[in-house]
Amino acid sequence: MDSRIIEILVSSFPQILIPGLTMTIPLTAISFFFALVIAVITATIQYAKVRILKDIVRFYIWITRGTPVLVQLYVIFYGLPSVGITLEPFLAAVIVFSFNEGAYASETIRASLEAIPNGQREAGLSLGLSFFQVMRYIIYPEAMRIAFPSLFNALIGMVKDTSLAANITVLEMFMATQRIVARTYEPLLLYLEVAFVYLIFCTVLTKLQSYGEKRLNRYGYSKA
Repeated sequence: MDSRIIEILVSSFPQILIPGLTMTIPLTAISFFFALVIAVITATIQYAKVRILKDIVRFYIWITRGTPVLVQLYVIFYGLPSVGITLEPFLAAVIVFSFNEGAYASETIRASLEAIPNGQREAGLSLGLSFFQVMRYIIYPEAMRIAFPSLFNALIGMVKDTSLAANITVLEMFMATQRIVARTYEPLLLYLEVAFVYLIFCTVLTKLQSYGEKRLNRYGYSKA
């Protein structure tokens, strides 16, 4: 490997890492937070079997899981301006990733809720607790422990999926890499370099997931 290639890789690493820390990670964290909020609400509606709302939720999940996230990004960012709605790239990405992941996480949480024996809910209700108190203090603490591994896997997947935001001009680390490639004409090594940075981020999250699962297992909770 000649000195020019080494110089490009060394100089490009911070140019890739910094957008990763300042854009990719915040985009992932914010989107996943709102995805969890959406998932908890929609999963609760399905678990409670609220008729009209359940149908609306199932329609939302059907549409979201049945269409590519890249198409959703294009519809929100490039399509909505035709009807007078213009969004900043970062906000558009957060909306799309939140609703997209919210649909998948909703099914994960719903399955975890249904894995809790009905006797626990009935016991809580017999003690005079309201439905929401039972959900908050009895059902959800156990369900979220069951869902933890799957939800964390989804978080790791979202870190990689944020690279799609480059298609709507979000300057995250994949787009930063594309710009460097356009200047240096070294696509192979630079794309391998950004892949390595993604690998670093995902490895850190994998370690955190393993730590979290061990902590949960100490309290006698099995993994999903």
